[in-house]
Amino acid sequence: MSHSARLSDYRAALTTPGMRGPVAASLLARLPIAMVGLSLLLYVERTTGSFAIAGLVSGAALVGVAMGSVLQGRLMDRFGPTRPLLLVTGLFAFFVTVSVLAVESGAAVGALIPLAFGVGATEPMVGSASRALWERMVPAGQTRMAAYAYEAISMEVFFILGPGLAGLLLAAPWAGTGVVVGAVMMVFGALWFAANPVVRAWGPVEATPRPLLGAFAYPGMRTVALAALGFGVTIGFVEVAVPAFAKAAGHASMGGLMLSLWSISSVIFGVLYGMRPWPRPMHLRLPVLLGGFGLLTLLLAIPASLLGLGVALFVVGTLITPQSTAHSAAIEQVTPNGMAAEAFGWVITSVTVGLAIGQGLSGQLIEHFGTRPAFVAAGVAGLLIALAVWLLRATVRRGVPSEPQPARSEMELAAR
Repeated sequence: MSHSARLSDYRAALTTPGMRGPVAASLLARLPIAMVGLSLLLYVERTTGSFAIAGLVSGAALVGVAMGSVLQGRLMDRFGPTRPLLLVTGLFAFFVTVSVLAVESGAAVGALIPLAFGVGATEPMVGSASRALWERMVPAGQTRMAAYAYEAISMEVFFILGPGLAGLLLAAPWAGTGVVVGAVMMVFGALWFAANPVVRAWGPVEATPRPLLGAFAYPGMRTVALAALGFGVTIGFVEVAVPAFAKAAGHASMGGLMLSLWSISSVIFGVLYGMRPWPRPMHLRLPVLLGGFGLLTLLLAIPASLLGLGVALFVVGTLITPQSTAHSAAIEQVTPNGMAAEAFGWVITSVTVGLAIGQGLSGQLIEHFGTRPAFVAAGVAGLLIALAVWLLRATVRRGVPSEPQPARSEMELAAR
């Protein structure tokens, strides 16, 4: 299977008959993906005056996303995207509405946390459905790889725009404007996507026996999830350390802008890397990209100025989109047909859990030792998890076994 893509392949993917509607709808639904959670955090902090409460509420939403993405993916694989998306979108609108009413009424944190969890768990996973739809609409080859790269690149663009929109809308007369605007975009985008003819044509599939853990029962999928976890952990460390560095330098407002620098290089290099990816074998690409990302992240511990940190972030960001694309492309190599949406849900869950781990540990390190140890820890974490992925590379090379293997056999497989 080819894992490279040319510019003509991107054009071919985006002009696939029947895909223009889903592509446009998924753009609307996914644009606020990095906006809703941040807007909720800023809204709660502005209303309650407490970053501690806001952090708990935001963390609950993050846990909800991690848990809901896999369940939604499994439902989409079984029933097609339309019915699950209609259900969760309705629930999402409900939880957002009740959460806003609870914040406005001054509800206790004990009420806000489960509501925020509901918001995260029911956030419509249009990204999982969109990624799985490409597998159905585009034959295997360079055009499909371009479609996967497009998904990863577009997500990076949304992670650049989302925080900026959240900050801009915070200046509105009502602090909850960002939450509502983001939620409305996500709801309309999800409903539009679900109503597209090619999406509705993907109806229920015949139920087939599958492991209790679904896609995660396959050793190769667990290895891909581990790579995604390492990716999330490394980014989580940096996302906390960079704003802390900016604050210590006396320019707290520059934190978000600094993080945008690595997203910009990620998008640019992601397109170029997709044309000539290296290493070509997926079982080598996953650990090499993560290890390279960890190694480059160590550069962030060197600069003593914001300018130097900005340059380093631009360099480090080059390996973000290539990893996202590799995770998406590896799914079809390590899981059977009919599990694409759930498998991508496991990737989302792994990255989300990694972000939470990295952010939590980074905050502790910064509190006690400063930002430099946090940057070093980010790079070391990436390198160590990359080593684990390297040891398990045989599970990806061998693809999908006839029967899923127990987790304890992965090291044994890799050692052979």
